Amino acid sequence: MPHDHSHHHHHHIDPDSGDRKVAWAVAVNVLLTLAQIVGGVVSGSLALIADAIHNFSDAVSLIIALVARRIARRPHDDSMTFGYGRAEVVAALVNYTTLFVVAFYLIAEAIMRLLDPPGVEGWIVVIVAGIALIVDAVTALLTYRMSKDSVNIRAAFLHNVADALGSVAVIFAGTLILLYDWRLIDPLVTLGIALYILWHAGREVWPVVRILMMGSPDAGLLAELRATITGEASVEDLHHVHVWQIDEHRTAFEGHVVVAEGADFARITERLKHLLADRHGIRHVTLELETRASGCADQA
Repeated sequence: MPHDHSHHHHHHIDPDSGDRKVAWAVAVNVLLTLAQIVGGVVSGSLALIADAIHNFSDAVSLIIALVARRIARRPHDDSMTFGYGRAEVVAALVNYTTLFVVAFYLIAEAIMRLLDPPGVEGWIVVIVAGIALIVDAVTALLTYRMSKDSVNIRAAFLHNVADALGSVAVIFAGTLILLYDWRLIDPLVTLGIALYILWHAGREVWPVVRILMMGSPDAGLLAELRATITGEASVEDLHHVHVWQIDEHRTAFEGHVVVAEGADFARITERLKHLLADRHGIRHVTLELETRASGCADQA
């Protein structure tokens, strides 16, 4: 079905301008990383260098997202007959996995610091964290609109949100430590952020895993599709039914439809395809029509 491929892919966002936004976000993060490393070396602050590595991980997550976007737009070919749309889903899984690693690392760090609360090396750390927060906010703004429409950009976006929260923690905890020497606040805030990242990434990763596991986009969809097809006058039965997501925006359906003897196969096929497209937005449909007499080699 030729009209399948163009079907509402990246709605209302021109792909190239999207790529440009992500590329800008990468550039901003790389610049900040360099600035923080210089600042860290000059001030002798390990916290700054750690934050620089954090920001670099943001840049990497954005690069992964950008590369995946470009691969996903490649047309289908003989080796990838469904096209490359799932590249974005794979990239999202990679980025969510690294977020889990970051969250667990933060939890371990926070527990160590609760046992032995460190001081903070002066205002310079707080000031640079402020700059980092601005950069993360800019990055988040660049990718926010796109994140609603793409599981891939959403994963990279969450990396940046996590990092922005880290900067807020450094500013908040650092200021309180400098003013009141209340050192426990730092690990406590870190722990809170780590748990927030875990909760968020844990919730977002399931739809990604579902797509890669060939899951249906929605648990109730199969029953609706069955009702639509078996509700047609000359349809007697439906078996060998599969619903899965090709990528985030395209769903595929296949099934064997048993029709009444003497029914018009071509007309029924066309009618069912129209129904699936109009009612359920599914345009990648494969139907095999048969009658009770013709039997079916595959009754699965």
